[in-house]
Amino acid sequence: MACERVRVRNDHGMHNPETGGHGIVHQQHAHEFIRSHIARDSDFTTCPLERQPTSDGREHALITQFASSDPTEFARAAELIAPWVDGVDLNCGCPQSWALKEGIGCSLMENPELVASMVRAAKSSLEPSKSVSCKIRIHKDLSQTKRWIQTLEAAGVDFITIHGRTRSQRSSTPPDFAAIKVLKEGATVPILANGDVYTLSDVEKIATMTGVDGVMAARGILEDPALFAGHDVTPTECVQKFIAHAVRCPIPFPLVLHHFSEMTVRMPGMTKQERKRMMNCRDLVDLIDFVEDKWRLRV
Repeated sequence: MACERVRVRNDHGMHNPETGGHGIVHQQHAHEFIRSHIARDSDFTTCPLERQPTSDGREHALITQFASSDPTEFARAAELIAPWVDGVDLNCGCPQSWALKEGIGCSLMENPELVASMVRAAKSSLEPSKSVSCKIRIHKDLSQTKRWIQTLEAAGVDFITIHGRTRSQRSSTPPDFAAIKVLKEGATVPILANGDVYTLSDVEKIATMTGVDGVMAARGILEDPALFAGHDVTPTECVQKFIAHAVRCPIPFPLVLHHFSEMTVRMPGMTKQERKRMMNCRDLVDLIDFVEDKWRLRV
């Protein structure tokens, strides 16, 4: 996962352990996306670099993730964004209370037929070369998750990402990779594993434990955009490239600062005073000055 692939908030990086291929997922709300050009402009930003092969020839896939509970809205959002992505993903795994109140995210775990209808609607609105996928969590009763996967497979889903926690488990609870292994063994579509992915060794360990077709990182890729390149901590080269791409491919500065704060949180040598100065940057020029002063980098 090259560092320049961080673009908007709620990014998820994916890695195929066999081919080395990478992808990135952006999340947004389908209801707002189809109704507001402001939402479209602020929630989704891309550039040709995101879909070019890496320097060593590995392919990239750009997939956008929507939160939705309405088949028509999900399909319309998929249709609108299709020219700029390789696929769309439906988020059925967000456990936050606001998502549950809106009937999206983990609340969809109790309505697999609705999720299947959204998959079918999106598939019918897209050309065959575009993928439609889902990200889910596991149930306490794993047989429910198995039936849900079967329902999605019958609807034509192209792949499924499984987060190894239930909707009520916090991130401090270790993911249940044994459950993912069981679900993978019974699935007929590619399965990706997600949960506590912070280093490339985590990726390799999870892939071996579960037998999945790929591994997705969420919080880990925010803290270290170079995770899939084998870096355990964000390298200064990644910081330099990120700022350079933010200049070439502008996004709202609050998002730039958010990502910059995340990717530097584990970098050695960042003092409290420096982090305070960083968070007080008013614009990209201020942040570039900070980078040049801190790391003696030319952007």
